[in-house]
Amino acid sequence: MKIKKNDQVVVLAGADKGKTGKVLAVFPKTQRVLVEGANFIKKHQRQTSANAPSGIIEKEAAIHVSNVALLQDGKPAKVGFKFLDDGRKVRYMKASGEIIDR
Repeated sequence: MKIKKNDQVVVLAGADKGKTGKVLAVFPKTQRVLVEGANFIKKHQRQTSANAPSGIIEKEAAIHVSNVALLQDGKPAKVGFKFLDDGRKVRYMKASGEIIDR
């Protein structure tokens, strides 16, 4: 997947279109990502212990990876892969050629 944990992304489609946030988790098998501050759902939670919250809580739900894009200078950017001379596979911005992973 071209999106990794702790990347800054922007939501491209859906009710939260235009919102930005950090990727909290990546689920490669289902091709979904969990974005901080986007796609909130209400969940009815039973109290399981004295410390756990109960009642109706709001939490983030996963978004399909095709509906988010990496941020570059505040704008969505396409990401690609390429191999460096030393054999490492890195992600890079397709528009600028800038390498993301060091």
